[in-house]
Amino acid sequence: MAEMNNLIHQKANLVKAVITDIDGVLTDGGIILDDQGMEYKRFQVKDGQIIRYLKRSLILTVAISGRDVSVSKKRCEQMGFNFHFHGVRDKLARIKDWIAQQGLSMKECAYIGDDLIDLELLSQVGFSAAPSDALSYVKENVDYTTVAKGGEGAFRELADLILSAKGILPGLVNEIKNGQLKEG
Repeated sequence: MAEMNNLIHQKANLVKAVITDIDGVLTDGGIILDDQGMEYKRFQVKDGQIIRYLKRSLILTVAISGRDVSVSKKRCEQMGFNFHFHGVRDKLARIKDWIAQQGLSMKECAYIGDDLIDLELLSQVGFSAAPSDALSYVKENVDYTTVAKGGEGAFRELADLILSAKGILPGLVNEIKNGQLKEG
């Protein structure tokens, strides 16, 4: 993980909800269609592993996508996201509604996205991020660009950074290493 500067550390420390785009962040953005129209996507298992530890640390996890695809819904359920929204054209409006329901503020939310549909939401959250292979004009408008590409652990990198800024990650690693907390 890249070394955190002070501003990134401050913003990450305030996070109470981590929100992620799906295509281009949890996946590499590629879509495979078979002859019957079945859609396939590749997800990084490391992204899913950290969700239980975010939740254990009382950080809400949210996935949001402009596309409404059953394989993405199924993967979000498997990963254990607290909330996931699909087929959302106005991501900012949907997240603002959700934030109000949760009693949070935009400043307490982190969002990672990679494309035009994400820019408005990225500009409103307290901590914004993009995968390293996001479009250049997206990366120019975020607080943090991951080293990892979309679908290759970008969400995990952001989650680890947030847990580290909060001082949670070192203790979590030690608990697992010493057998005090079972990973599975």
